[in-house]
Amino acid sequence: MVAVERQGEIVIRVLAADDHEIVRDGIADLIETQSDMQLVADASDGREAVAQFRNYHPDVTLMDLQMPNMSGIDAIKAIRGEFPEARIVVLTTYAGDAQVKRALQAGAQGYLLKGLLRKELLDTIRAVHSGRKRMSPEIAAEIAEHAMDTALTPREIAVLKLIAAGNANKEIAAQLHISEEGVKGSVKSLLLKLGANDRAHAATIGLKRGIIELP
Repeated sequence: MVAVERQGEIVIRVLAADDHEIVRDGIADLIETQSDMQLVADASDGREAVAQFRNYHPDVTLMDLQMPNMSGIDAIKAIRGEFPEARIVVLTTYAGDAQVKRALQAGAQGYLLKGLLRKELLDTIRAVHSGRKRMSPEIAAEIAEHAMDTALTPREIAVLKLIAAGNANKEIAAQLHISEEGVKGSVKSLLLKLGANDRAHAATIGLKRGIIELP
């Protein structure tokens, strides 16, 4: 994917996808001040982001993760599946290590907290456009902190989701078609893996780290 030139200078063409108009406007204002960047399109949800990518073939895409219709992760997968060379930077308010790993596995090359947009966005766009990976120091520290943790199993994650939604063991057992003893075993295991004091604490940790998400 090759950037266009403007009066002899390489111009990085950017697509911004975020469901909050104020965020998109803020990105537009920042990019407008740069002679080497141009905001060519924006999108308010994941499906629109995929469509806009097909229409404009931007050099760098800025992708929010929490969007309606199609999540940012699914949009990244869709874009990268069709355009393997696509360069995508995740923008999010969450620094959870599990969520970061999913985004990177989906094909993102950059990960930036929205609170740092004015400080780091432009440098991040340039770095990713040049082929480098870029991540906020806070996010890198979060990943490093949990690098050696034992991962939850799919069943443990399913149990944790239902705990976070307020279900008791009996209700969880019925929904997952397992015994209550099986639920208790999963709860005991996930408490140990997460270093949680109790079920509520485990749910809080799961949400903070991005292991689970509430609908």
